[in-house]
Amino acid sequence: MKVVATDLPEVVILEPKVFGDARGFFMESFNQRAFEEATGCRREFVQDNHSRSRQGVLRGLHYQLEHTQGKLVRVTHGRVYDVAVDLRRSSPHFGQWVGVELSADNHRQLWVPEGFGHGFVVLSESADFLYKTTDYYHPASERSIRYDDPELGIEWPDVPNLTLSDKDLAGATLREAEVFE
Repeated sequence: MKVVATDLPEVVILEPKVFGDARGFFMESFNQRAFEEATGCRREFVQDNHSRSRQGVLRGLHYQLEHTQGKLVRVTHGRVYDVAVDLRRSSPHFGQWVGVELSADNHRQLWVPEGFGHGFVVLSESADFLYKTTDYYHPASERSIRYDDPELGIEWPDVPNLTLSDKDLAGATLREAEVFE
């Protein structure tokens, strides 16, 4: 597995080895030992999630204050622009973000550790988004920061018919949000 650094040291892109021929391809989508070697951290994943969204759907920026979740994310159909934001007030990177395209074709995965907000927008006609989490979903702990918060300045791709849930439209700004210490 190849590790690609991002501007946020804890957030890394993982590129699995893909073996392909005329029949198709094979890859190990997850290997605990390889993950630990690649990220330098030991995590136990307890839940796998799968969402399907149409073009223009933006989900996020989500995080849980308690029952914090590290997320290992990937796309198995289509393309998304995926974003992680450092929400740890004590971090020198607080409020900074990274974005990367994940697709069924590039097989890239993104490790988004605990303490980061996460979101994505669908670039293709539709996309299947899969992710492993290090803790269970806990609705009472869930928070959302606005995707278009000018303080964050996330450079989202221009996508037609942007669609957000009411919950995400009502997200807090970074300045008013409850974040991690």
